[in-house]
Amino acid sequence: MLKIDQELGQLTLDLVNISSVSQDEKAISDQVQESLGLVKHLKVTRINNSIIAQTNFGHNKRVVIAGHLDTVPANHNFPGKKIDNEIVGLGSVDMKSGIAAALKLAHDVSQAKYDITYLFYESEEIETKYNGLELITQQSKDLLNCDFAILMEPTNGIIEIGCQGSLRFEVSAKGKRSHSARWWNGKNAIHDLTDLLQILNSYKSREPVIDGYKFREGLQAVKINGGVAGNVVPDLVTVNINHRFAPDTTPQAAEENMKKLFKDFNFKLIDVAASAPTGLNNELIKEFISVIGTDIAPKFGWTDVARFASAGIPAINFGPGDPNLAHHPDEKVTIKQIEDVFNSLKKWLTTK
Repeated sequence: MLKIDQELGQLTLDLVNISSVSQDEKAISDQVQESLGLVKHLKVTRINNSIIAQTNFGHNKRVVIAGHLDTVPANHNFPGKKIDNEIVGLGSVDMKSGIAAALKLAHDVSQAKYDITYLFYESEEIETKYNGLELITQQSKDLLNCDFAILMEPTNGIIEIGCQGSLRFEVSAKGKRSHSARWWNGKNAIHDLTDLLQILNSYKSREPVIDGYKFREGLQAVKINGGVAGNVVPDLVTVNINHRFAPDTTPQAAEENMKKLFKDFNFKLIDVAASAPTGLNNELIKEFISVIGTDIAPKFGWTDVARFASAGIPAINFGPGDPNLAHHPDEKVTIKQIEDVFNSLKKWLTTK
């Protein structure tokens, strides 16, 4: 059984060494559920492979501390190991060190100034339809009722506010197929990408300052498909593009902006995820920042704080681990940083 009362380095390593690639989280969910079920001040609920543990101290405000149990597939980095003062291995950064801190909090904090919902959910790393947080929202939304949420995504132990939205779409160019030996009979769709590439290469990223923090938008081609055979002039080429947009832009505005930018090409929206506001005007976020006393930065990537924001719940990102090492074959996190995040959260929850 998973020992959630042990020191944080070993707890993180134990979690790393339970394989939990997206859609294969049963083993880790079983162990988390069993361990939390032994903690007397918690009520534990399971939805599929997501575990929700709640206190009932009788306070009029409730906070959520959340993290996902799944990882991306291994890249020669499983199982994990302890090297000096670091835990190395798949998911150590994203985000089993954060899960370890939350689990130990759930065990150790038997009284707090707020009621707490600890949420450990499945399948964050893949499509929305599998996301455990989305599933809970659809099936038992009352379990997520709270006044403030902390998502323990890796932030290097600082507070990251808001998050940028993400728009994925494809643009395509059409040509006319012909034999490559008689190329003049055709029209090469790949050759017609010159204008599209020029748009991408000349794109100037917006850098809006929101509540005093500078966000940075982006536009990147991430995949290209085209070609028929080695002796055929291709009649179609498709480019997949990812646009990251700041919290001052709605998904609808972001889509319209991209349609205008690529107006000379066929445009097809694939997926869109809304951004999240900074929440810096919220009293609970202000209090958290005051107690924690760490640095603050904007969140350039997309996280599930946006799901909380869409439900009207202010949320921030705060967790151990360097986000630059998330999904990296050399994932590693210092034990001290895990302990610092744990101690900061414990201080905030217990300081009146």
